[in-house]
Amino acid sequence: MDLHLVTYFVAVVDHGGITRAAQSLYISQPSLSQAIRTLEKRLGVTLFDRTGRRLELTEAGRKLDDAARRILADVERAKRKVDSVRKLQAGRVDVVTYAAFSIDPLVDIVRLFRERFPKLAVRVLAADSPAGVLSALRSGNAEIGVIDSSAEHATFSAIPMSEQELVVAAPEELADGLPDTVPRSAIRSVPLVVDHSDQHTAALFAELIDDDAHNIVIDCPLPAAIWNLVERGTGATVVPRVVADKQLAGARQLALDPPLTRPWGLVLRSGLPSPAALAFISAARAHSGLSPEPIETRDW
Repeated sequence: MDLHLVTYFVAVVDHGGITRAAQSLYISQPSLSQAIRTLEKRLGVTLFDRTGRRLELTEAGRKLDDAARRILADVERAKRKVDSVRKLQAGRVDVVTYAAFSIDPLVDIVRLFRERFPKLAVRVLAADSPAGVLSALRSGNAEIGVIDSSAEHATFSAIPMSEQELVVAAPEELADGLPDTVPRSAIRSVPLVVDHSDQHTAALFAELIDDDAHNIVIDCPLPAAIWNLVERGTGATVVPRVVADKQLAGARQLALDPPLTRPWGLVLRSGLPSPAALAFISAARAHSGLSPEPIETRDW
């Protein structure tokens, strides 16, 4: 049945008749009478005993009265929950990315997001590549993806953000004799520990790789394991400078000539973003030094 018919029915019960109920609802008396007849027809029962001056509920009407009030209470609770999400007082954003961006920029964006919107939560999903990010968006498992903005993103909405500067973080013994800024080709003689499984990342590292010399000594998708291997002198790795500063402080940082950068941005599934997603986009823009965009607070 239509929700407005339930509302009309309860108003008639509460006001003891059509006239006062119509006044409270700001509709005409004939319209309300017709609505009650429509409700009775749809249910196939008589809801009111109309023999006296005051409408009295029938047995069927009393049963509907209990159910109708539960329905309206449930709807009101649902409205309050939706309103709290709309006003950024509750809710969650589901974000998907892969190893390349799991630390930089994701950690700082999430930290800023939580500082600005402490009532909102974040769920981070792991993908194995840009294609995995798009797959998670397409299936509805995530609403926002953090991705290499130069990767193919098909028909998804894209928001370019910033770029990472990539450096080589190497144990001192492997970096011995190398200047602080080295030609990309010089890294071909350095044993590397990298995640080479993603084709897009592999293409980005192409000038650092010597297939004949097999200088990728360990192909590993786990950032923490890579950092530990570098710290133990097993090999060097290629990471954003931010990650090298925070996670590999004991390693030497070698800038590349020409510089190696990786652009990143956000991709969104089709449809209107949720308020929590808009809040996350706002935090990402702030992290990237971009002017903030207003967060819509209309009904969603």
